[in-house]
Amino acid sequence: MALELKQNLKLTQQLVMTPQLQQAIKLLQLSRLELIETINQELETNPLLEEASTSEMEQIRQGEGQEQGRDEEQIPGLAASEAEKTPWDKEAIKETNWQEVWDDEYRRSLPSYSFEEKEVPNYENIVASKSDLKDHLAWQLQMSGISDKDKKIAGFIIGNLDRDGYLKASVEEIAQDAGVDPEDVERVLKKVQEFDPVGVAARDLRECLLIQIEHLGIDDPLVKELVSKHLHQVELHNYQQIAKATGRSPEDVVKAIEVIKSLEPRPGRAYSSEEVQYIVPDIYVFKVGDEYVVALNEEDLPNLRVNSYYTEAAKNGDVSQKAKEFINEKMKSAVWLIKSIHQRKKTIYKVTQSIVKFQREFLDKGIAYLKPMVLKDVAEDVGMHESTISRVTSNKYVHTPQGIFELKFFFSTGLPRKDGSKDVAAQSVKERIKRLIESEDPTKPFSDKQIVEILAKDNIKIARRTVAKYRDLMGILPSSRRKRPKV
Repeated sequence: MALELKQNLKLTQQLVMTPQLQQAIKLLQLSRLELIETINQELETNPLLEEASTSEMEQIRQGEGQEQGRDEEQIPGLAASEAEKTPWDKEAIKETNWQEVWDDEYRRSLPSYSFEEKEVPNYENIVASKSDLKDHLAWQLQMSGISDKDKKIAGFIIGNLDRDGYLKASVEEIAQDAGVDPEDVERVLKKVQEFDPVGVAARDLRECLLIQIEHLGIDDPLVKELVSKHLHQVELHNYQQIAKATGRSPEDVVKAIEVIKSLEPRPGRAYSSEEVQYIVPDIYVFKVGDEYVVALNEEDLPNLRVNSYYTEAAKNGDVSQKAKEFINEKMKSAVWLIKSIHQRKKTIYKVTQSIVKFQREFLDKGIAYLKPMVLKDVAEDVGMHESTISRVTSNKYVHTPQGIFELKFFFSTGLPRKDGSKDVAAQSVKERIKRLIESEDPTKPFSDKQIVEILAKDNIKIARRTVAKYRDLMGILPSSRRKRPKV
């Protein structure tokens, strides 16, 4: 069979993921804090991008609003230009004459370049970093007056503590690393355990509690006995068995356990370096009359615009060809960033509007009336792909009359009802289980099987293992560990 060369013509379609389209998709899935960080990075690296004041942006929006007409849909807090009405997937794959974009759209609306004086931050208002547990112990070690050899061993001990203050290395391992005898490590460990906070450097919960009992001078022998020999039974609330084993009355056992509860099981908690993360909603839902209004949260988000100084210089021929190419590249990047941010806001707004439409009953009455909903429901309603809805709802928060929720909260599968009517949302069932447990008799807590039977009376069909799963997700103990004795 002879080999030969042939030419074939083939027509195919494929999605071109341009850098601009990739940037738009990336911005869509960023959280609010990540978006602000990305914008600040672009402001530092792109000289054609600058932050406009609120009054300047208001003038731009008013000008754009007059040109757009009154028949178009307006999003509160966001004015869209003509270029932004073109879908970004189509815009991304076609060539754009950026000079015309500048002449026809941005130049007439943006003010000329000017310097703005800014106040220097007051360094007295800057909060000092919080010292963690190891820093606190190291300071006490330097003030302890022990020998340099013991300080070296104590340094190894402090270095092997977890964030709760427990020692995670054995005495033998520390002795090997420090090149000393295990007896020396034991001796220094006793000294470190005298440091603040009380109970630090313990090897387990039992030792931690015993250190605190000794330090606080608790002289009740029953308390020490419960911690030393019956800690597991205390955890299970098996008071009758503890009373039988110790030969004490249930009342005495309950009093001793109350003392144990007052101790700190995690000594390093007060020196945790974890910062509290405050949630700032991306969008607000307000009830005005009988209708719900959706509004974007524009607070703390920089207002971006294209700097006219460099573009004027490039247009007037005051710079070299290389500089013009640089300005053109940076201008393209700046315009795409602005348009991608505006498109991100539009998408979040539309998706939230759709969620409000589906979850009207939840907004009126609370979590018990949350409806089961999947990404496909919103995707079909707003005319977008499910992957886009997934990106929009990740790490985005909405403030509603019922509280602040992540947008993903509203998407959950449904559990069937026994009579075949509409399914009930899993989040609603979780809330019902939580309320049942909160209202139960502590001396006779509901078992998972009893919760299944109670929900069945409310026409909710659910398996016992599903109740156990939801209970674990909410951090609720099983009935055997929730039980309290009669006093």
